[in-house]
Amino acid sequence: MKTIIEPFRIKVVEPIRMTTRQEREQALREAGFNVFLLKAEDVLIDLLTDSGTGAMSSEQWAGMMRGDESYAGARSFFRFQQRLRDITGFEHILPTHQGRASERILFEIVGGPGKVVPNNNHFDTTRANVEHSGAEAVDLVIDEGKDPKSRHPFKGNLDPKKLDALFKDVGAHRIPVVMVTVTNNSGGGQPVSLQNLRDVRALCDRYDTPMFLDACRFAENAFFIKKREPGQGDRSVSAIVRDMFDLAHGATISAKKDGIVNIGGVLLFRDEELNRQARNLLILTEGFPTYGGLAGRDLEAMAQGFEEVLHEDYLTYRIRSVEYLGEKLLERGIQIVEPPGGHAIYIDAASFCPHIPPGQFPGQALVCALFRHAGIRTVEIGSVMFGRGDRPADMELVRLAIPRRVYTQSHIDYVLEAIVEVYAERDRIRGVRIVDEPPALRHFTARFEEL
Repeated sequence: MKTIIEPFRIKVVEPIRMTTRQEREQALREAGFNVFLLKAEDVLIDLLTDSGTGAMSSEQWAGMMRGDESYAGARSFFRFQQRLRDITGFEHILPTHQGRASERILFEIVGGPGKVVPNNNHFDTTRANVEHSGAEAVDLVIDEGKDPKSRHPFKGNLDPKKLDALFKDVGAHRIPVVMVTVTNNSGGGQPVSLQNLRDVRALCDRYDTPMFLDACRFAENAFFIKKREPGQGDRSVSAIVRDMFDLAHGATISAKKDGIVNIGGVLLFRDEELNRQARNLLILTEGFPTYGGLAGRDLEAMAQGFEEVLHEDYLTYRIRSVEYLGEKLLERGIQIVEPPGGHAIYIDAASFCPHIPPGQFPGQALVCALFRHAGIRTVEIGSVMFGRGDRPADMELVRLAIPRRVYTQSHIDYVLEAIVEVYAERDRIRGVRIVDEPPALRHFTARFEEL
């Protein structure tokens, strides 16, 4: 069939409050031109993130009613644990309240001053947790991953030659782990090939260094492997997922993405000593190891969500829905990171607003313009998020992250129409400057003013 329908029926709806341009203008100014600081009720279409914003299924809600809220040894934990073991093959599985908690625990153990942590591209919280430990975060994505127009099928790949050079330059003793983010969020939601994971693992073995996955979107990455990588087309997504995890020594997962839940995370280890250290930190800061800062009902929802995300009719709908928006924007001359990613469309803000230099944050300016015009909340992935002093980010992007099972095609068509209208008047978009910022993760709480 040419039309890819949503493989579900809508059972519960939430009304959207329609706003006027004047109301949005006032809200934007009160938020200091930072859409993170808006009230959610003032947003018509919320594409800020796909993290924890998806709609849970009837089976997930049923599981929440079955949640065992015992402090220790709850049956909900054992159901969650078994589901993750079946999917990943890992023996040591720790629940956390979300992905950044898994990152904090991992890098508190393996990070520290003088250490260097390579990745294809670190995302914001991963980089922040690496740097908070005193270590240095280094991005080694392939060159095609920095070119929005490149149609390389696996632009998220970590460059093995760059990784080998880093090992030789700083010494393996300074690299505690090699991280690979699947899919590569900061690089446009681009996938990583199975062959690339094998190549990176081979290098890690040569230098006796563990390879970890940032596996927030492992199922979406596996679906791309099935569709794009030679020799993988006849295999199941579940089998490809298992291959990905079999190559890793450990993983951090935000279940708020491919777990299709509103809260939750996972930390995986093969090494028993690392697991012991992480378990002790988990008890100190998150909770007992059989709940990890979560309620039993959350563990039930995670267990069911990790099963549903591997359903291939769901993944077909999911990837095609995002691709639909990207293709329509390209048809109208609006440059995005090509090809469309798995969870989001990334508009090339530098080409959208060529009159705004990096120092005036074209991505943030476009984010404000989209909200002002149509009530659409997006997020800047550029020099606000990743710039350092006078050094801009590699790309100036605006991410439209599509929540799972939330919006219909008419919502996406509204988004498309709004972007096209803003593009027609793009010369009127003004740059911004920062008037107040925190010392880390400034994009969350910084305040701006228009120039």
